[in-house]
Amino acid sequence: MLQNFKAISLSYKKAPLDIRELIALDETSCRLFLQTLKNFIQASDILVLSTCNRTEVYYNADIDYSKDIVKLLGITKGIDNISQYLDYFTILTEHDDAVQHLFEVSMGLESQVVGDMQISNQVKQAYQWTADNETAGPFLHRLMHTIFFTNKRVVQETSFRDGAASTSYAAIELIEELTNEISDPSILVVGLGEIGADVCRNLKDLGFKNVKITNRTQAKAMSLAEECGMEVLPFENIVEGMKAADVIISSVARETPFFTKEMVKRLDVLTFKFFIDLSVPRSVEQEVESVPGVLVYNIDTIQNKASEALQLRLNSVPKVKEIINESIEQFNDWSKEMIVSPTIHRLKSALEAIRQEEMDRYMKKLGPKEAKMMDSITKSMMQKIIKLPVLQLKAACKRGEAETLIDLLNDLFNLENHPTEAEH
Repeated sequence: MLQNFKAISLSYKKAPLDIRELIALDETSCRLFLQTLKNFIQASDILVLSTCNRTEVYYNADIDYSKDIVKLLGITKGIDNISQYLDYFTILTEHDDAVQHLFEVSMGLESQVVGDMQISNQVKQAYQWTADNETAGPFLHRLMHTIFFTNKRVVQETSFRDGAASTSYAAIELIEELTNEISDPSILVVGLGEIGADVCRNLKDLGFKNVKITNRTQAKAMSLAEECGMEVLPFENIVEGMKAADVIISSVARETPFFTKEMVKRLDVLTFKFFIDLSVPRSVEQEVESVPGVLVYNIDTIQNKASEALQLRLNSVPKVKEIINESIEQFNDWSKEMIVSPTIHRLKSALEAIRQEEMDRYMKKLGPKEAKMMDSITKSMMQKIIKLPVLQLKAACKRGEAETLIDLLNDLFNLENHPTEAEH
């Protein structure tokens, strides 16, 4: 099971926004989907990751469950004919490819905005849901902690996470372009999830003063307003806020659009009004752009900006990949050693049984002092005897030749009859 890690990925690289938003999972859906997968596929480790740019499943199994996972995803999302979207998915059935992909996604190499800072928190959140649902075994636990350690190295040793080149920051750069001829543009931020809150912090850092924020949960809005020095607009007054705003930034989390064509038509737009939709699924109806004077930008139209921060990140990519490769090599060594671990434990058990048997034959003839000395001498002998086979086993692992040595040790010491400590 250790060498059968697989991944199925639907991302912005192959799937347009309308497909991604159809299949995207919120926290409740992610948790439900994890439970569904746990019940219906034979996998020792399962991780589900869903962001605005991707929905992915990682699992450890002997069988390729790709089509079954897509069908179960359809059931979770209430999509009857989800198999028609199978071509939008990338399927990685090779263990090394799936491990590499999860590392690169977690570091931000696969993000639409390279090095996006939000992805590391989203991966941690996905891992927490996996741990809560008890769908992580030793392999996935070790893999995720290796990824988190790798992320720390990337932060400490490179410029890859320097600056603020995230999706939310790219949105701010777009706002600057759209409003460069407007003195003190009025901005309304609707929805204060992770991206919405990040937008507010970036607006504050870049000196935007005329910003109002609104959220269904008033307490969250009040807390963020205090942090960023912004004005809270009561959610029930959102229409008035929209009328006054030059730019409306939406990161509302819901299955259907919040801003509809009919709602926006009633605003009687006199000058240009810009909607920036950072939600997946989209929270601004596509037809809104047909209203005269209204322009809509969705998550896919927010392009990577050639900012200094982004360029620093791009320059750091080779070093990031080098760090990832070092981490994967260390992780693979651990994975391979896990294969021989039961044999090592059985060998120790077999030799300890021989030692105890011989000790029992002579203990009655020995005094306490002599017995203690004999116990110490025989233990030392056993440790020296087992040292070379263990080193040879680990070396054979790295060469991919462990099976022959395992079979030989099994035959020499009849190890199948000596359970490991975990099997007692």
